[in-house]
Amino acid sequence: MKVLVLGAGVVGVTSAWYLAKAGHEVVVVDRQPGAGLETSFANGGQISPCHAEPWANPSTPKTALKWMGREDAPLAFRWQRWDPWLWAWGARFLLNCTASRASINTDRTLRVAIYSRACLQSLRAETGIEYDQKTQGILHVYRDPQSFQHAVGAAEMMTGMGLERQVKSVEESLALEPALDAAHKELAGGIFTPGDESGDAHRFTQNLAALCAQKGVVFHYGTTILGLEMDGGRMVSVATDKGRLRADAFVMSLGSWSPKLARHVGLTLPIYPAKGYSATLPVTDPTKAPTIAITDDEHKLVFSRLGDRLRCAGTAELAGWNLNMSAVRASIVTTHSRALFPGAGDFDKAQIWCGLRPVTPDSVPILGRTRIDNLFLNTGHGTLGWTMSCGSGRVLADLISNRPPDIDMTGLGLDRFALS
Repeated sequence: MKVLVLGAGVVGVTSAWYLAKAGHEVVVVDRQPGAGLETSFANGGQISPCHAEPWANPSTPKTALKWMGREDAPLAFRWQRWDPWLWAWGARFLLNCTASRASINTDRTLRVAIYSRACLQSLRAETGIEYDQKTQGILHVYRDPQSFQHAVGAAEMMTGMGLERQVKSVEESLALEPALDAAHKELAGGIFTPGDESGDAHRFTQNLAALCAQKGVVFHYGTTILGLEMDGGRMVSVATDKGRLRADAFVMSLGSWSPKLARHVGLTLPIYPAKGYSATLPVTDPTKAPTIAITDDEHKLVFSRLGDRLRCAGTAELAGWNLNMSAVRASIVTTHSRALFPGAGDFDKAQIWCGLRPVTPDSVPILGRTRIDNLFLNTGHGTLGWTMSCGSGRVLADLISNRPPDIDMTGLGLDRFALS
């Protein structure tokens, strides 16, 4: 079967890899000049099922109100402007801010994330792919004692769902990562997830695209998608600025741009972009830079050591599909990173980047078939696109190949929103 994958980010390229392995003829189209040049380019770098808790939970509305109007808040909502996409998404988001919905959504997200981590490990063993990977786990540190105690209570539940979480004292956290010493008086404790990993998603995507090409996958870079074309209730082709691309099946992996294109065929995808920022800098003093991946709970920042570089990333801004960079929001990342790891590198010379993360109201990706029987969705992964990419790609390849996926697909499709 000929399959056309729309999007050459980490999700699209992993889809192409597993489709090619299943024996399909695969073509990938992307407007960028290469693979992994949008949201996959400079993200936080963590393979982190430990971050599977959904954004929508009982504490979020109160926290959002506290942050309202603060430009330096970890999460910025631009509610003051008229944006029907945001208001519709926000209404669905609030409906998911209950304890029962948060539990269901956590289970669904973990189902994909844990499976995906195992798929990545198998892929790495099979191919020997390199991407500045580290497999020493992720340490989640807390400053607020109340937040830490809440995390301790959640650790047992998450372990029961298949994600090992180890509670660490401040001293144990410092033993795991001595570079945290500058902040040790502020810390209340940590949660360590030894099974989690980190790595450069952009390097992974580019290297996997090269492996895909060796399997015969054709990439059409620098090609803008103009529309989706239907005939008799099925998709038949994609119109681009370089001509028409035909296929037997289509996979939409366009991240935040998926809902705009899906409208061409009458599908409504409840996805909204959350702009995130990152700073990448050379490590000048290895003793002051973390060697394992770190998550700073209070400032909602993540840190990944990528070879001789340090990636610092975080914040979220709900402000539509623009990539205008805010100096204030970029400074959130550099200021707090410098305070946590002073002397690790020259933060004044950090490479600043921002990208749009495709977030669903329940923080669960949208995977599987649509009412158009040859159009499949692999999108809406939010901040966990790198974490879920391999598992999502494998699932899509199984579905298109008429094989039962290895995980339960209940609650992962578009049908859960009863929109299409």
